[in-house]
Amino acid sequence: MNFPIILAAALIPTIVGFIYYNPKFGFGKAWMSASGVTEEMSKSGNMVVMFGVSLVLSLLLAVQVNMLVVHQSHIASLFVGHESPEATAYIENFMALYGTLHRTWSHGVVHGILAGVFFVLPVLGTNALFERKGFKYIAVNSGYWIITLAIMGAVICQFP
Repeated sequence: MNFPIILAAALIPTIVGFIYYNPKFGFGKAWMSASGVTEEMSKSGNMVVMFGVSLVLSLLLAVQVNMLVVHQSHIASLFVGHESPEATAYIENFMALYGTLHRTWSHGVVHGILAGVFFVLPVLGTNALFERKGFKYIAVNSGYWIITLAIMGAVICQFP
């Protein structure tokens, strides 16, 4: 796992969110309308805590996105509980042969989009239905996560 890249990817949700949810040139007004958040509400709260917790959660997300887009990250799990010199040699040989296979930005984008559509959309959509939120709320928030995960996947997958 490339920890500097994981840390860089963890910043992506904040950067994309700043642009995407900006009321001036993003979907900020649509989100505020769909979620029932007023400008006063959006300026309240402890921003240091909100961004700090958000960054920690983004770091957890970046670790998971790494496991989704870098298929080679799973090879060692085949030998958990069965560690041996042969297993170590197999892993080293496998990584020498296939360690950079499917490590392109486009591969990361595809997996990021798939994660957004098949993980985020169903979870956000289900929550939104029970919170009595409409289609616009689901579309705006899911769109943000699909774009964010695509960019995270591209960054993580591009740099072996």
